[in-house]
Amino acid sequence: MVMVNSPLTPPLFGRNSEPDIAVEWITRDGLTSYPDALAFMETRATEIAEGTARECVLLVEHPPLYTSGTSAKPADLIDARFPVFEAGRGGQFTYHGPGQRVAYVMLDLKARKQDVRAFVSALEAWIIGTLAAFNIRGFTDPARVGVWVQRPDKGEGFEDKIAAIGIRLRKWVSFHGISLNVEPDLTHFSGIVPCGIAEQKLGVTSLVDLGYPVTMEDVDVALKQAFTETFGATR
Repeated sequence: MVMVNSPLTPPLFGRNSEPDIAVEWITRDGLTSYPDALAFMETRATEIAEGTARECVLLVEHPPLYTSGTSAKPADLIDARFPVFEAGRGGQFTYHGPGQRVAYVMLDLKARKQDVRAFVSALEAWIIGTLAAFNIRGFTDPARVGVWVQRPDKGEGFEDKIAAIGIRLRKWVSFHGISLNVEPDLTHFSGIVPCGIAEQKLGVTSLVDLGYPVTMEDVDVALKQAFTETFGATR
C-alpha cells in the first residue's frame, strides 16, 4: 500500500531544481481529439526541454478510440470498432473515451529525478492517492501495468483495472500519462485486450461501476490534491 505524504513532508517526486515553480494545470472542456492532444504534448514537451515553458498537466476526455503502445500485439486488437492511433508511448493497447479522465503529464525529470522506475512509481502513488479520497484502496502488481482494485463481489481472486499508465520521455521530459475510469462505457474495452491482460479473473472497472457516483469535477479535485502531495504545487 502506498502512503500519501502529509502536507508537511516533501513531495515524493518533487523538483530538486527551482522547487517553487508550480506545474501548470489545464483542463479542457468537451471531447479533445487524440491528434490535438498529441500535438499539444509534442509542442509543450519541446518547450519544457528548451526552458521556455513550465511543466504541465493537461486534463482531457477523448471521443471513443484505441491507442497502441510500442509493445502492442496485433492480436490484442479484437474489434477495431473505434479509430486506432499509434501513440508512441510505452505499453500495449488502451481504450480512451467519454467518462474517462485522461491526464497528460509533461514534467522535467532533470529537475526532479532521472529515474524512470521512480517516475512510474510516483504516477502510481498519484492514482492511489486519488482513489483514497473516495475510500477506495487501489494497488499495483509488479506483473501488471496500472492500478487495480479487488472485486470480492465477483468472487475470490477477482481484480479489476481502474487506471492505466503509459509514458514516453524525450530529453528527460515526460509526456503521455495516466487514464482513470470515472464513468466510461466499459463495453468499449471489449474491442481490445487491455494492456495485454486476458486472464479470466482480471477485468476493467470504474468509480461508478464500483458504486461511487462521483462527477468528473470531484475526480479533478482529488487528482489535483494527490498530485500536489506527490509532485508539488500546481497553478
